[in-house]
Amino acid sequence: SPAMFSGWGVRTLANTEARYNPVGYHVGTVWPFDNSIIAWGLRRYGFQKEAARIAEAVIQASAYFQGRLPEAFAGYDRALTNYPVEYPTACSPQGWSAGAPLLFLRTMLGLNPHENHLATDPVLPPSIKRIELIDIPGRWGRANAFGLRTGGRKRLRV
Repeated sequence: SPAMFSGWGVRTLANTEARYNPVGYHVGTVWPFDNSIIAWGLRRYGFQKEAARIAEAVIQASAYFQGRLPEAFAGYDRALTNYPVEYPTACSPQGWSAGAPLLFLRTMLGLNPHENHLATDPVLPPSIKRIELIDIPGRWGRANAFGLRTGGRKRLRV
């Protein structure tokens, strides 16, 4: 809901709650790692576009942190600040957050190991036109995964 989604990611607490504080550690901040798990879960239960929207928001936020996602950042609305606001004492880079983009890639490309194959079902957000991963190693040997947005339609190739 808009109360939970800041435009930069999902907050730890809705901005409609009495305890909400956009710079409160667990009462309104956005955690990149948590957002990657939220997006993956949404994808798993059929909400591919919503998952891609979360991935897009956090990836866009990463540009303001020189590509090094911090532990958390403030949960202010994107329309209010036009950039994600740093959390004053957040670790940056932070180990958990460093893994978030990898899970976002898996989520957007719909990567799913199945027996000796790597299945894909990409759903890309509007701002990402193409993603390709080359030579992904696994029990399937090596595989390539592509997500391509063309005129609102998606293409996939493995």
